[in-house]
Amino acid sequence: MKIVVLAGSPQKHGSSNLLAEQFIKGAKEAGNHVSFLDAAHCNIEPCTGCVRCGYGGPCAQNDDMGSENGGNGGIKAEILGADMIVFVTPLYYFGMSAQLKTVVDRFCAFNGEIQRKHMRSALISVAWNADSWTFEALTAHYQTLVRYLNFRDTGMVLGLGCGTPDMTARSRYMAEAYELGKSLRG
Repeated sequence: MKIVVLAGSPQKHGSSNLLAEQFIKGAKEAGNHVSFLDAAHCNIEPCTGCVRCGYGGPCAQNDDMGSENGGNGGIKAEILGADMIVFVTPLYYFGMSAQLKTVVDRFCAFNGEIQRKHMRSALISVAWNADSWTFEALTAHYQTLVRYLNFRDTGMVLGLGCGTPDMTARSRYMAEAYELGKSLRG
């Protein structure tokens, strides 16, 4: 199976990317092909709502999404060539990072193509906060994406109390991320 890990952390060595590394390790050991897309460090412009795409592409913008002028390169091509997408984000004000949200917003130019693929999906996130309600808004958003885009959810790793990479490295979530990746077989 081809898996795209779409990471939205501006901290390349931060807590959410630590969990992503463990997920990738497990997924590769299970025989999957995994691509890591560092969306936070790509050149991706926000959706302008111009609707020139007609919700079916191409996007009017020319950036690393690769959907401009009908092109199939970039992040768009990676997503459409995958069997699964894994959303990785630190929790920022109870939602995904702006960097990841920018990519998700740009799905509108090719969401029909995504919907027809019936891809698998997963969510990996971390938060400093450890209250039981910490991830409610993020998981509701993710579940809405799953429903709208016809994804098949394979699981979530929600790292409560993972405010620093050291805290995360000592947490049970490292093993959870690894096991989620390891459980995936094409």
